[in-house]
Amino acid sequence: MTWYALALGAGILSVLYGWVQIQSIMKAPAGNARMLEIAAAIQEGANAYLKRQYRTIGIVGVVVAIVLVILLGWKAALGFVIGAVLSGAAGYIGMLVSVRANVRTTEASRHGLNEGLKMAFKSGAVTGMLVVGLALIGIVGYYGLLTGPLGLSLGDEDQKREIIDALVSLGFGASLISIFARLGGGIFTKGADVGGDMVGKVEAGIPEDDPRNPATIADNVGDNVGDCAGMAADLFETYAVTLVATMVLGGIYFAATPYIAEIMMLPLAIGAVCIVTSIIGSFFATLSKGSTNVMGALYKALNVTGVLSIGGLAIAIHTVLPGGLGGTLEGAGALLGLVDPATGQAADITGWHLFACGVVGLFVTLLIVVITAYYTETKYRPVRSIAKASESGHGTNVIQGLAVSLEATALPALTIIGGILLTYNLAGLYGIAIATTTMLALAGMIVALDAFGPVTDNAGGIAEMAELPSEVRTTTDALDAVGNTTKAVTKGYAIGSAGLGALVLFAAYAEDLSYFTARATEGSFFYNITVDFSIANPYVVVGLLFGGLLPFLFGGMSMMAVGRAAQAVVEEVRRQFREMPGIMKGEVKPDYGRAVDMLTQAAIKEMIIPSLLPVLSPIILFGVILVIGGPGEALASVGAMLLGVIVTGLFVAISMTSGGGAWDNAKKYIEDGHHGGKGSEAHKAAVTGDTVGDPYKDTAGPAVNPMIKITNIVALLMLAVLAGH
Repeated sequence: MTWYALALGAGILSVLYGWVQIQSIMKAPAGNARMLEIAAAIQEGANAYLKRQYRTIGIVGVVVAIVLVILLGWKAALGFVIGAVLSGAAGYIGMLVSVRANVRTTEASRHGLNEGLKMAFKSGAVTGMLVVGLALIGIVGYYGLLTGPLGLSLGDEDQKREIIDALVSLGFGASLISIFARLGGGIFTKGADVGGDMVGKVEAGIPEDDPRNPATIADNVGDNVGDCAGMAADLFETYAVTLVATMVLGGIYFAATPYIAEIMMLPLAIGAVCIVTSIIGSFFATLSKGSTNVMGALYKALNVTGVLSIGGLAIAIHTVLPGGLGGTLEGAGALLGLVDPATGQAADITGWHLFACGVVGLFVTLLIVVITAYYTETKYRPVRSIAKASESGHGTNVIQGLAVSLEATALPALTIIGGILLTYNLAGLYGIAIATTTMLALAGMIVALDAFGPVTDNAGGIAEMAELPSEVRTTTDALDAVGNTTKAVTKGYAIGSAGLGALVLFAAYAEDLSYFTARATEGSFFYNITVDFSIANPYVVVGLLFGGLLPFLFGGMSMMAVGRAAQAVVEEVRRQFREMPGIMKGEVKPDYGRAVDMLTQAAIKEMIIPSLLPVLSPIILFGVILVIGGPGEALASVGAMLLGVIVTGLFVAISMTSGGGAWDNAKKYIEDGHHGGKGSEAHKAAVTGDTVGDPYKDTAGPAVNPMIKITNIVALLMLAVLAGH
């Protein structure tokens, strides 16, 4: 049996695993009538939001698909549709499961911490396995369709370009869904969270998730559409784009070699074996007898997956590549521009070199997880320093939080730098691509950890609103505190992998550019032009600056959108408290639906313009520089822009997500009884810090991930259009 069939089988296995777990979740008890009523309201709100969001995205998607048919042909348009539909499906199905697992997690928590942990993680695992399963099925299936029934051959240069363009378009479809889902969901969830907290906690003095707060249901809805559906679409896109980019890079570098088919298949094989290891690892997410270390149980599942993946990586490389692990890839060193310093000749590259690159990718994942946990867990210095600063007031809390958010960028950046240097010296840019592919191959387990967060958050809210015994809320609070850290950790992973994935895309842009200019004939756009990427070229500096500003502008637009949505919620909650005084006495039920509907409209409206920023920016810059400086300068400027986006986007995203996570857990650390506990002046200051950090970590920061990659993908597609493919 070929690796093509095995990869397709692994994708199907992942989806089957998700289906079996869904059946298990749905059979679990869902609690009393009050709990079911609250859960139904959350389900209704989440469904209403996602239907309206996907309807809006669908309109944009149809326009983009028509443009692709005109510019690149129907194969590219079909790839775009496949990527968009599967990315949307992964997020939508994951959300449907999470809004049903939340109440079952609450009910399970009535019977103990381990029961609650297993139910919440099971729900997260469904989303995680659907993400990688559907992505692998989509890529393998479409690649097989292109090279099988449609008859395109990797040996024919024009047909190979059609395959590459179609696969890049698939990644574009996933990216477009991702940026809308991340941004729209983030605006919704943080508008509800910030607005509800400002009136409920600060002004009215009522607890979080108090049923008297009209924004409570909207807040719980937001957890699912932002952290569950949004993260699923985000990592689906990163996973799919990275696999596609690695295939594209391999197709470009090794075009003239007899093993190009094996090189194109390698990233799919790595994804396949890591699906199997992730499924095995998921069964280890359970507490030992007498243990209360929830985070330790989740890390145990991740560690088992990582260790098994090392063996799976070796199997994939050994069986896919000609000559196995010890075999030399003929001419690869020369193709990748690597020189043996001892001989001055082209270096030899073996399967062991690529295996080492994959292992480096796994260790980069481990280090980013550990570093992010250090900056966001309550037991470490950064979070406790913010809590301590809260004793002095609101201003010092914000100052310390900002300081931590800036400091938190250093170690992840150094880790990525180390990973790049190691893998480049082992196997050039293709080595970086293999490391990134292996890093992303763990996405199933990472998404499972992330989706654990909104489920446990909702479970706590349902326990509070249903007025269950305090020991149930104590259990859900313990799960929720861990969920806050897992959400921060997985965002750190998503950002690191997005940065490396975008670097692979930039490499594909540079290699594509070399390919088109070297083969250009008279009359083509690329004929007789020179592209100078030297820093002495002012158009390169312009591109770097233009790309560098985009994440800041995008982040600012996202934060302002949250602010406007939150202000609308504040006014609505105040209105209900003012016009219906019986709410505070528990005599009148708040109008939850009004807040949900208001936020739905605001989020859909606010997400459009920022989401189009990374799509249009490369095109606009190219057009402007083309008129001013000519085609060579325009292409150089766009290439530099891609690097600028990657560099500043990486730092902006890490700073926002780690800083926001630290602010959130500093508040929870105080609520656990430290520095005066709930209701103290320190707690009020911490609530302010958390309010600032919320749109940082759950809207602007995470949305920068797809923004980085979509800019690079649009530039790649632009080259294909200019080349006439």
